[in-house]
Amino acid sequence: MPTYQYKCGHCSNELEALQSITAKPLKKCPECGKLKLKRLLGTGVGLIFKGSGFYQTDYRSDSYKKAAEGEKPAVSATNKTETKPDAKSSKKSEPPSA
Repeated sequence: MPTYQYKCGHCSNELEALQSITAKPLKKCPECGKLKLKRLLGTGVGLIFKGSGFYQTDYRSDSYKKAAEGEKPAVSATNKTETKPDAKSSKKSEPPSA
């Protein structure tokens, strides 16, 4: 529920009220009792995260990270076998001339 700020036009009393969004604005000042209370325009409210597990769902578990680390060397080993041999090693070596 948002917090609204009010100011009395008669006694200049300022107050905050926690109200539902659908609730009608307050009209009666609690200090002087006049019907001169006006809702002020606010800058908005901050975002509040409640409940456990907010950060737990944002990051991977340690077991997932370990499993991913285990798969990395297997991928690099297959890449090494697929590489083409060097041009120097493909040439036939000639016996030295005497």
